[in-house]
Amino acid sequence: MNTKSKKIHSKADRSISIDVIPGHFATNHSHVNYCVNMTDLKIRHRMAKAGAQLLAHDFHLTPVESIICLEGTEMIGAFMAEALSLDAMGVNEGMNLSVMTPETNSNNQLIFRENTQDMIAGKNILLLLASVSTGKTIRRSLECLDYYGGILSGICALFSAAPEMDGMQIHSLFTQNDMTDYKTYLPGRCEMCAKKQKVDAIVNSFGYSVIR
Repeated sequence: MNTKSKKIHSKADRSISIDVIPGHFATNHSHVNYCVNMTDLKIRHRMAKAGAQLLAHDFHLTPVESIICLEGTEMIGAFMAEALSLDAMGVNEGMNLSVMTPETNSNNQLIFRENTQDMIAGKNILLLLASVSTGKTIRRSLECLDYYGGILSGICALFSAAPEMDGMQIHSLFTQNDMTDYKTYLPGRCEMCAKKQKVDAIVNSFGYSVIR
């Protein structure tokens, strides 16, 4: 595996960065030519807070009552809730926002238990993800919100290869423009597989596992 990672800094705040590793990687839904390592951004509290404040700025005029965090973004979600509630120029000033993560059942469906469902039903929901490539995780999340009666106010991600989903903008800290040769393929249509290029690692929201 090529472990020569490259650090990419946010154009809006150079204290925010991600590491990208070139190669052939398999995710749950696709094959990609870069592993986007967001470990520091998700778990280092100073960088997480800086990233959350940038994302929150995009929603200061958007009603938000609950933030649904997926793919290990809970710390960033909490800092976003704080930033939104302290924004004296925003519509969420003084709000006591809910920050939560759904469970995944045996059918790979996202679920909320009875004790948290009243924080979803009829509430303005901000969806927060780590990475968006094919959009399948977003669609699964929207099915969940629809089932529990949530109202989607916005979508944001740490990295997104797509600018929008069904006409709704995906706000992100990093985009495909930050790595212009980034490519994503459906597993059965992967050009790297067609060239017999070995898969370097399996990637998910927790990180990557090298294939020896």
